[in-house]
Amino acid sequence: MPFFDAIRLALSTIRTQKLKSAFTLLGVCIGVMFLISVVSIVEGMGKYMEEDLIGKLIAVNTFELRHRPNINIGDVDEATWEEYRKRPRLDITDVPSATAPLPADTRWYVYSEDQVMASSSTSGKPRQMRGIAVQGAFFAVKKMGVSRGRLLTDQELDRGEKSVVIGPDAAERLFPGLDPLGRELKMGGVPYRVVGIAESQGKAFGMSFDNFVIASFRSPARRLLNSRPNIVDAVVIQSPSVAAMTENMELVRAAMRGQRKLRPAQPDNFSLQTADSALEFWNKIKRYLVLAGIALPAIGLVVGAIVIMNIMLVAVAERTREIGIRKALGAKRRDILLQVLIEASTLGTVGSAIGVALGIGLAQVIAAVSPLPASVAPWSIVVGIALGAGVGIISGVYPASRASRLDPIVALRQE
Repeated sequence: MPFFDAIRLALSTIRTQKLKSAFTLLGVCIGVMFLISVVSIVEGMGKYMEEDLIGKLIAVNTFELRHRPNINIGDVDEATWEEYRKRPRLDITDVPSATAPLPADTRWYVYSEDQVMASSSTSGKPRQMRGIAVQGAFFAVKKMGVSRGRLLTDQELDRGEKSVVIGPDAAERLFPGLDPLGRELKMGGVPYRVVGIAESQGKAFGMSFDNFVIASFRSPARRLLNSRPNIVDAVVIQSPSVAAMTENMELVRAAMRGQRKLRPAQPDNFSLQTADSALEFWNKIKRYLVLAGIALPAIGLVVGAIVIMNIMLVAVAERTREIGIRKALGAKRRDILLQVLIEASTLGTVGSAIGVALGIGLAQVIAAVSPLPASVAPWSIVVGIALGAGVGIISGVYPASRASRLDPIVALRQE
């Protein structure tokens, strides 16, 4: 039987025997559906981490100089934590030494941040928000603009003037129903004038990035963010390219080791962290999740394979006489074998195609009703279809072998 005729016969069987076909396809369909949905959620979370969460924390082509890594995802033993605690904190006096060797096309800024209580005459009780004290090219590196008003000027940052830019959420909480521009808010009892409302920075995993207030590092706000006012959380350096970033990291490392008089055998007592290093552990988790997303649906695929095999055995038994006639007319064993295998693989492929569609739908539903994002990976669709066809072929081997070995004389006697 020609290849396409065998496929048409399999599809005709599905149409005429709907209930039996539904049970035949169910196992493969469920297995592939969960494969697609799990992989889509994992891929979506990966993009979310890279583009939204880590992307919001660490800008493109940047690295952070800190006293210890900012993002520790995974197992960090007690000895490592103890070493982190013993490290000297970054001081504002470290900044000139760290940035002096950098090329002219490099931008950098200093910042400290923590939760602060801010209030206004219209907000009632103080509101908690993220306080950020900055110095340098913060707004340029972050590509942060304003929806209303203006950004802090270099003069305001250098002089430590009591001017602030606030996020949209902070504006709504501190000045409900009012225009915040030109109004005052208080942090630590010190009044600050609002000069700009920043553009929305979006959300990640349901967490808003818009509840913040930005002030100059030289203003009194920095005293609210660290126990010692000259301590900085990080120096962020942005390079024009990835290659330049790698070179600049080595320049900063050499400068900091010289600043802290570290001997060649001594390890760094500071941290240089890029977005890639922050994502390193997530990428490991992602690989395990993808493997789990492939392994767990395998149970459904095994069930589907067993069902398809049983159905094909029944189909072979029902068509014994037909097979006998075909063999009597000259059909070879290979022809019978291929016919049954093509029918079985067609069943598996149809089931997997339905599973792919349902999996994409399930992933979108999960993304719509929960903070979990979804991004369908094209490779997962290919794998899903291939798995369905593979399950069909594997489960059809035994029935096909039995059919091909039938004696034509005995088969023709079958009623």
